[in-house]
Parts: sequence; C-alpha cells; structure tokens
Amino acid sequence: MSSRTWISNAVRVIEADFNRSADTHLIPLPLPALPGVHVYLKDESSHPTGSLKHRLARSLFLYGLANGWIREGTTIVEASSGSTAVSEAYFARLLGLPFVAVMPRTTSPEKVAAIEFYGGRCHFVDRAAQIYDAAATLAAASGGHYMDQFTYAERATDWRGNNNIAESVFAQMVHEPHPEPRYIVCAAGTGGTSATFSRYVRYRRHATEVVVADPEDSVFFDFYATGDCSLTCERASRIEGIGRPRVEASFIGESIDRMIKVPDAASIAAIHWLQRVIGRRAGGSTGTILYAAAPLLQRMASAGENGSVVLVMCDGGERYAHSYYDAAWLAANGIDPAPYLPRIAALLERGEPQEWQVRQCALAERGSARRSPQAQTV
Repeated sequence: MSSRTWISNAVRVIEADFNRSADTHLIPLPLPALPGVHVYLKDESSHPTGSLKHRLARSLFLYGLANGWIREGTTIVEASSGSTAVSEAYFARLLGLPFVAVMPRTTSPEKVAAIEFYGGRCHFVDRAAQIYDAAATLAAASGGHYMDQFTYAERATDWRGNNNIAESVFAQMVHEPHPEPRYIVCAAGTGGTSATFSRYVRYRRHATEVVVADPEDSVFFDFYATGDCSLTCERASRIEGIGRPRVEASFIGESIDRMIKVPDAASIAAIHWLQRVIGRRAGGSTGTILYAAAPLLQRMASAGENGSVVLVMCDGGERYAHSYYDAAWLAANGIDPAPYLPRIAALLERGEPQEWQVRQCALAERGSARRSPQAQTV
C-alpha cells in the first residue's frame, strides 16, 4: 500500500469513528438560589475515551496525517499526564500504530491502566519537566513521531467550525433562555481548548468572555499577568490534566479575557459538592473550573444580571477514586477541602455572597504594563 493510500484510509477510519459518536451533553446545573443565572456543564466525559482530550487527540492525529508526519507503522510518542495519552492510545490502536506515553510517576494508576488497555506503553519520569525531552528522545530513537500536544494543540483544531467544542456549545445553547453565554469557563493543560473558545467567539462576533482557571502548581496565571515566558514551576500540578511547569507554546494568553487561580483544596471541595448535587463524580479540573466560576456567578447575581454561564466538565471522577475521593490520599498530600465546602454551598445553594480568596487578572486590567496581581477578595 502506498503512503498516500494508507494516509487516506487512516483519515477515513478516524472520520468513520467520529460519525459513530454522538456529541457530548450540555447539562443544566440547578441553582435555584441564583434564579437569574443559568449554569451549564459541557460534559466531555461522555467521549469514547472519557475526557475532553478525545477531541484533541482526534485533531492531533488528523493534523499529523495531513502533514505527512504519521505514516504506516509510525510509532506515536506523547508527553502526557494521562488523559491525552489515553485518547491518543485509542486512536493509535484504531490505526494499528504503536503508542508510547511519557508521564510522571505520580500519574493515577487508573489512567495508566486505561492507556495499557488500548495497547499503549507507559514510560515514566521522575519530574514533570522531564517529559518533553524524554518524549523527543524516544521518538527519535524509534524513528517515530512526537505528537507534542503542548506545541500543536492550538493549531491542530479548526477553531472556525468542524464540530469543535465551541461550535458544539453554541449550537446546543440556541434554544436556552440566554443562548449567548456571559462567560465560558475552562482550564488550560495545553491551551488548545481556551484558544478554540476564544478564537471562535471573536470569529462569530459573540460578546461571551472566555475565562481560564489555573491550579496552584502552574505558571500559566503568572505568565498571563506578567508576560514572562521564562517562568517555571518545579512541582507538578496535583490537579491532573491542567496546569503546566513551563509556559507552553500552545497557550495563547492574549486571546482569553480573564484568568483565575484556584487553591487545590478548593478544586477538590468543588467536585465533592458537585457530586452531592448531580449524583456523579467529576475529575479535579472540573472542580477548579467550578470554583473559579463562583465569584463570576456571585457578581452576576449581585448586579441583578440575568444570563448563562458554561463550564467545561473535563472528565469523570472514576479515574480519581484513589486520590481526590480518598481521604487518606488528601491527608497525605496536605489537601483539606473542608474549609471551602461551606463557602461553595452558601452561594450556590442559598445565594449568600461570600469572600473568594482567589488571584484574578483580566485582559482589560493588564493594559500595556503587565503586573503581578496579588490575592484579591472578590
């Protein structure tokens, strides 16, 4: 089989897989205490591989195929803390290609098991910052292709349309009371999702603001505030899938409207609260997003503003039973969600305004002179 013929068939196989999959759900989050504010969860856990990264993996494979980087027999190598690797392993198996995921040893065993279930192999490193060089070295040694999500995520996705997550959200919102969201809140691992949302709303001339939530051990927030692309962070994010130890090429800070940095304990508190309300577990990144949205919801309610807010539910909580939903693991990692739970419940269940100790920085506030914002009560 010629190279072009194999690539053409590989694209057909991926498109056929897409046609067999329904879109992900947009779930209303009932908040009777905030009657004018309608909140929705974009549930990306319903993808075949269980997370938002399924979209990214599909786009990265199509991008690599279209560029001629992926051919018959090519070993696919990725630097990933888990969910992207799970999804890429799925597509590699679909095309009959070997797959290797390079990840920190702290990656959840459930994600490791999922990668191996799809036929992938896991290569572990001791520190999160080592994944990039290790992945590039493995790809070169095998004559394979380093997928490099942290460089190509923002450009592999067609942000103008083609059923990306932004187009999907706005299509699903069309019959809602407030079809144009006031805010869309997501998080950044590569920056691909935030870039897709922010580009799409500008391209379609929506007034929606795109807000990105960042966990504790991540440089994205401080880069957004200061513009310093040399920033690094030694410790890996405890909220798997989001936050990075360095500024990634695929994170386009100029395109988003606001960033909010969230304590890890608050992220965990938020998913525990969410489980009680919707009867389902979500991953930690969903908690980061939900907690970051709380001051925005409060601001809307206090101003008497009616409108809608869409939050990305990145993945389900099944892969985190040993960590975010395990009291012993939380204690061992110094994470205590208890102080944050009453604050979340007070606003979202009773409509009582709270003081939110978060760091915020908005595009309009940065101006031409960037600054390092301090912790703010909002």
